[in-house]
Amino acid sequence: MHYEGPIYRPPSEADSLLIQATVGCPHNKCTFCMVYKQGPPFRVRPVKEIEKDLDEARRLYGSRIKSLFFPAGNTIAMPTAELAEICAYAKSVFPGLERITVYGSSRYIYDKGPEALRVLRESGLSRIHVGFESGDDLVLQRIKKGADAATQIQAGIWVREAGIELSEYVILGIGGRDRSRAHALHSASALNKIDPHFIRLRTFLPKINTLLLHQIQKGRFQVLSPHEALRETRLLIEHLEVTSDILSDHYTNYVNIHGKMPRDKDQMLRVIDEYLTRDESFFRPVYIGTQ
Repeated sequence: MHYEGPIYRPPSEADSLLIQATVGCPHNKCTFCMVYKQGPPFRVRPVKEIEKDLDEARRLYGSRIKSLFFPAGNTIAMPTAELAEICAYAKSVFPGLERITVYGSSRYIYDKGPEALRVLRESGLSRIHVGFESGDDLVLQRIKKGADAATQIQAGIWVREAGIELSEYVILGIGGRDRSRAHALHSASALNKIDPHFIRLRTFLPKINTLLLHQIQKGRFQVLSPHEALRETRLLIEHLEVTSDILSDHYTNYVNIHGKMPRDKDQMLRVIDEYLTRDESFFRPVYIGTQ
């Protein structure tokens, strides 16, 4: 099997077969992201090459593969017919396949439109991981996400209506101190309109070779302290009115909260409140040098 450039996958895809369908990220402008900045430019791998890798995986692992993830950074940007073809081919190679997933940002999902999403679902695509980051338009503009809140909302609704599972990722603290409250409230409002299957929390951690780290070093962006990040998390959870599963399955987070909304909202808020009683020295450093 062949891999080129950075290969990342969500923690929830730890047991999935990874077959690279695209290289790099077609947007590659987010100020917080270092993943694809030094890598090769975005391109779509030829379908026949992808199918050969699927055949090789079948030879190596037999028919026991249950979940498949197609990297790299924004595979939903792949032409619909080609993505549908490799999904259908994967299901023919692995008859017991239960889940096929990709990364996809809202901008490219929106460009696909509802009909293309239905085609992809019928071909076997069953889950999309979306870097939602924020529902606040000013924050989205600052981090150069390439989509506004309205686009994020519409894209998410179309994914759900197509019958595809939707996993939205929120970056706690991505608005800095000055937009912390707006980031939490506007994110909650947008997510309430989408009601994704999963809301996954990550806490902003500066990364080397990113514009946002440069802004921090110049004093233009103030990173939240652990307590500030926890209070932002609390505000977000408090204002969510969704039926989503909430997960904080990532090393960046100051607290591990998880539960089914709305059933477990109060329990999650109690956990956050308990952690807020702990001294800030209890938590990991905000960041170390040029991490």
